[in-house]
Amino acid sequence: MKYLSTFLLAIFLFGCKKVPETKKINTTSFYVGTYTQKDSKGIYKYSISSEGKLSKKGLVAETNNPSFLAKTKDNQTLLSVDETDKDRTGFVKSFKIEKDTLLFVSESKSGGAHPCFVTVNDKNQVLVANYTGGNVGYLKVDNQNGITNLLSLQQHTGKGTTERQKVPHAHSVWFHPTKNQIISLDLGTNQLWFSSIDEEKNELIYSENKTLKLVEGAGPRHLSFHPNNKWIYVLNELNNTVSLIKEKGGNYFVDFLISTLPKGFKDYSNAADIHISKDGKFLYASNRGHNSIVIYEVNSEDGTLKIIDHESVLGKSPRNFSFSKDQKFLLVANQDTDNIISFKRNTETGKLTFVDEIEAPMPVFILF
Repeated sequence: MKYLSTFLLAIFLFGCKKVPETKKINTTSFYVGTYTQKDSKGIYKYSISSEGKLSKKGLVAETNNPSFLAKTKDNQTLLSVDETDKDRTGFVKSFKIEKDTLLFVSESKSGGAHPCFVTVNDKNQVLVANYTGGNVGYLKVDNQNGITNLLSLQQHTGKGTTERQKVPHAHSVWFHPTKNQIISLDLGTNQLWFSSIDEEKNELIYSENKTLKLVEGAGPRHLSFHPNNKWIYVLNELNNTVSLIKEKGGNYFVDFLISTLPKGFKDYSNAADIHISKDGKFLYASNRGHNSIVIYEVNSEDGTLKIIDHESVLGKSPRNFSFSKDQKFLLVANQDTDNIISFKRNTETGKLTFVDEIEAPMPVFILF
């Protein structure tokens, strides 16, 4: 009886003990664009936790070389390039976003070979940069019928001075955040091209001052607008620099130039992507070859830059990288080592700290 009483008392005490609740970890999903030259089948979906941990959800759309992605503002439609040279043209595809999958809706010709960049604005106007075609295409998209046929095509002309600048190579195209202006970056002609959309005629029209030439051999690739919308940071792939572009009296000019690489580094490297923090304090760019993210502090008075660190990407050929929605983390797609790296971002110093790594088949683009 004595032992039975002790046993019943133990059951009572331990049975009444409150079981600790499992902490719920919030996650945010993102899409990964890839090259389908090896194991990749198309567009994948991953997620990042509130602690920066990465997990894979799986393939969401089987498609060819979706190397650049974009979403409509209402998050109902995803756009993808098909970076190919089929009959001297590539394609832009539209997908309906449906929970954990993408439903193919339509595709249209991009207007040139190897489209490598696509963007969409609040009016659902779509721009695509065709690298080998050396031109920029204009289309539209709606959530019911998908992407329209090509509405207008703007061909670049001219050349630069290096081996990769013998013909035009449109590498990206951007809607100015506050103006009816389009800025396209051509690595081949070594210029920024300025135009606008004639909405009545559905045409791309060159601006009066239609080009800005950069320093010889620069090779403009991508850009980032400062939140004050007065300064533009252009990433130059070939000479591994960032150009600060300003405007005065309707004319753009280069105000400042800085390297993306450490002093003394002489090996091969090509810059790839560039993004600025939403507070405008820090600018980041990726280096393929040096395999790093360069971190700049932005001078709030004049927009000039100061290098504060180079962070190893723990892989090879970092292409696109992206901030998480809350900008607490920075994710890097390493093309040649098939991995994505998650870094925690110190919002006070701008510096990065490794958090997690996950396998991904030839990743080149990250879209939240």
